Amino acid sequence: MNILTIGLIYFVLVVAAYVWFFRGDGREARKAVKIGAKSLLNLLPLLLAVFALVGLFREFLPPELIENLFGAEHRFLSLVTGGMLGAVSIGPPLASYPIAGTLLAEGAWPPAVAAFILAWISVGVVTLPFEAKIFGWRFALVRNSVTLVAAMVSGLLLGGLL
Repeated sequence: MNILTIGLIYFVLVVAAYVWFFRGDGREARKAVKIGAKSLLNLLPLLLAVFALVGLFREFLPPELIENLFGAEHRFLSLVTGGMLGAVSIGPPLASYPIAGTLLAEGAWPPAVAAFILAWISVGVVTLPFEAKIFGWRFALVRNSVTLVAAMVSGLLLGGLL
């Protein structure tokens, strides 16, 4: 099943839910539509930037480079590269998925891509100073280090299942 089909299925389910809820109390359904529209407008700049970044990836990063950095031939290096790239990335998890899909399509090793996504979600190198200010440097460094290792180990485990 391709992404367009899945998206259409979700869209039909959401429209059906809205039709159902409009039949009951239309005020609550209208409020939900407004909240959804506001969320979409807030996410729109991020989505456009992510898809533009994916376009740059596909155009300017040759598949050979992606295979060298993330390919199955260099497993340990690929896993570390995926984890570190995810760790220094910032933004909502939603932004990591199209990039990860591009990496997979260009020949990246699935465990390295899984480590990339997991590190993006859980490791915060960019936000480390803020975390350290609130929790202290020791906690922030230990949490980020353990989480990075866990992302890479989880990437290996997920890759074994794929």
